[in-house]
Amino acid sequence: MPKKQTPQESLTHLGNKTQYVFTYDKSLLETFENQFTERDYFIKFNCPEFTSLCPITGQPDFATIYISYIPDKKMLESKSLKLYLFSFRNHGGFHEDCVNRILEDLVELMQPRYLEVWGKFLPRGGISIDPYANYGIPKTKYQEMAEYRLTHHDLLLEKVDNR
Repeated sequence: MPKKQTPQESLTHLGNKTQYVFTYDKSLLETFENQFTERDYFIKFNCPEFTSLCPITGQPDFATIYISYIPDKKMLESKSLKLYLFSFRNHGGFHEDCVNRILEDLVELMQPRYLEVWGKFLPRGGISIDPYANYGIPKTKYQEMAEYRLTHHDLLLEKVDNR
């Protein structure tokens, strides 16, 4: 039976010199094994320094990206997430496109039980855009959770004091 890799053996970014990539690259993402597959629990990443470019004007867009998920077998390594999100810096994509691309890439990578991505973009031209997308394993309670959270995710007015 082959020896199981430890997280340190399977991760290439963590503990090594940071090499930034300036174009979108989902191959930067890395995972490690979830040690608690017998239970559901949430992991939330708050990423307040996300930037991308407007695909029409080339102007920068700034956002906080919130990623919450319930892992199954794989967990998302945070340094690889930082490098992946940094790779959007010169990516031309509308806010909605960025959020949905992040969701799709993370679902493909981790195959989580549940995942949601929420972009809280700073206003440009007096309007802020806050796209939200989520995923739950089809035909399970996680799909029901995704449907419920999608219809109830933004019912409370937020106190806007950071934009």
